[in-house]
Amino acid sequence: MYFVDHDVSLYYEKYGNSKKTLLILPGWGETRKTFSFYIDFLKKDYTVYIFDYPGFGNTKFPSHDMTIYDYALLIKDFIEQEEILNPSFLTHSFGGRIAILLLGYYHIKGNQLILVDSAGLLPKKTFFQKLKSKFYQGLKKVGKVLPKKVRKAYLEMLLKKFGSTDYVSLPSDMRKTFQNVVREDLFPYLKEIKIPTLLIWGEKDNSTPLEDGKKMKAEIPDSGLVLIEGAGHFPYLENPYYVFKIIRTFLT
Repeated sequence: MYFVDHDVSLYYEKYGNSKKTLLILPGWGETRKTFSFYIDFLKKDYTVYIFDYPGFGNTKFPSHDMTIYDYALLIKDFIEQEEILNPSFLTHSFGGRIAILLLGYYHIKGNQLILVDSAGLLPKKTFFQKLKSKFYQGLKKVGKVLPKKVRKAYLEMLLKKFGSTDYVSLPSDMRKTFQNVVREDLFPYLKEIKIPTLLIWGEKDNSTPLEDGKKMKAEIPDSGLVLIEGAGHFPYLENPYYVFKIIRTFLT
């Protein structure tokens, strides 16, 4: 099914027919298929909605750059159009960014929130990372004086050498949006989240480190943190049965 909001046709799927509603917000690059294991169980007790974000799955990317606020507004408009009352949220990584804004910035009413290895905090750059960034910017300036015939290939070579895997793998029309998203610090909105929140974190997460989870727990008033030993950034896929038991125990 599609929800049309301005120039975006947001693809979503709906499962179950309960009075209780659960919105699943996947991570960046993930689609509705990522959570199929959880949906099979949760649809018995919830009406479950899950989305393909613009640029992924069945949702086309619009002809303009987006910010994290655009993504959150898209889901906010969907909630209002569908007249969904007090939904619970199950999120992973990028999906956590959206939920933090929905609850902490737009102040929509919700029931419970689950943040699995959530993104949203700006990492502190190490000295090496700062040095690498300055070196990259210097090499980009060199590209400006190169002949047009070789400039594009040169800049693409630099991008592959210095860019993150997520950034490099994106189509060119989505790269600015990715930068907009990852450069937004959502820390100030955490304290505004007023619903019970469960943070589930992989012990060995290198993308959104455990330290981020601890900071979120300290800032969100009614929250708890569960550590998944040995897991990385995707504990809900690495240890699905264990994580599902935790989620099911938390949800009421």
